[in-house]
Amino acid sequence: MVLSKNKINLIISLQKKKIREEEKLYVIEGDKLVKEFLAAKMTVKSLVAKPEFLNALPLVHKKGVGEIIPVSYEELKKVSSLKSPHNALAIVQMPDTKLDLNHLLKGLSVALDCIQDPGNLGTIIRAAAWFGIKNICCSENCVDVYNSKVIQASMGAILHVNVFYTDLQSLFKEAAGNEIRIYGALLEGESIYSYKLCESGIILLGNESRGISEELIPFITDRIMIPRLHQAGSGIDSLNVSMAASVIFSEFTRSKGRQL
Repeated sequence: MVLSKNKINLIISLQKKKIREEEKLYVIEGDKLVKEFLAAKMTVKSLVAKPEFLNALPLVHKKGVGEIIPVSYEELKKVSSLKSPHNALAIVQMPDTKLDLNHLLKGLSVALDCIQDPGNLGTIIRAAAWFGIKNICCSENCVDVYNSKVIQASMGAILHVNVFYTDLQSLFKEAAGNEIRIYGALLEGESIYSYKLCESGIILLGNESRGISEELIPFITDRIMIPRLHQAGSGIDSLNVSMAASVIFSEFTRSKGRQL
C-alpha cells in the first residue's frame, strides 16, 4: 500500500481540532508511542512507518491495524508535525468514553479549568497516571487532549487516564449533591502539608495565569495551597500548574499512606 495524496491530506488536516472532532481520529508520532498504542490494542486505523520499523514489529501488534503503509523518511517529513520525524506515526480512533459521576465517587479525580498550554495538560495527564488517578474533567475551553503536543507531553500516559470535556459548574453542582469534596488549589488556601486530606474528591486546578475562575470558587469545599518556602521578593511568584499538580497528587498519595 502506498501513501496516497488523500491520506497525506487527511493526516495533515488532523492537526486541526475541528477536523479531529469531525473524523473522530487523531495522530500519534514516535516509535515508542506507536508501539505502546499497538501493544494496548487501541484502534489504529492507519500505521505509516519506515520499512525497518514495520519489520521489527511483532506480528501480534500488526493484526488489529486497519492499514499498514511503508514510507520513506522524506514521505514521513511531508505529514509529520515534528521538525525531526521519528520512524512511525499512526492514525488512531478516538475512544467513545462518557463521563459518569459514579467514576468520580470512587477515589480521586482531577478537574482542570481553562488549561491552555498543551505541554501542561500532557504533563498533568502523565502525573495523574503515575499517581493512579484515572479521570480528568476539563472545562470546555481547555486545550484539546488530542492536540499532538499534548499527546507527546503525556508520553503514553493518555492510555491510562480518561479525559472528559464538560461544563464544570454543572459537574460541581452534581458533585455537591453527592457530597463529593472539591479541593481547590488557591494562593490563599491552607498548606497542603498540614491539611487533612481525604482519599476521595476532585482536585481543581486553574488557568496558568488567572487561576481558578470566579464562578467556580463557591463550589470549592477545601482550599489548599503549596506554601512557598523561599522568601525571594521577586522572580518566584507561583508554581507552573503542571508542577503544582504533581506536588498535590503526591501529597494526596502520601496522606493516603498515612491513613492505611
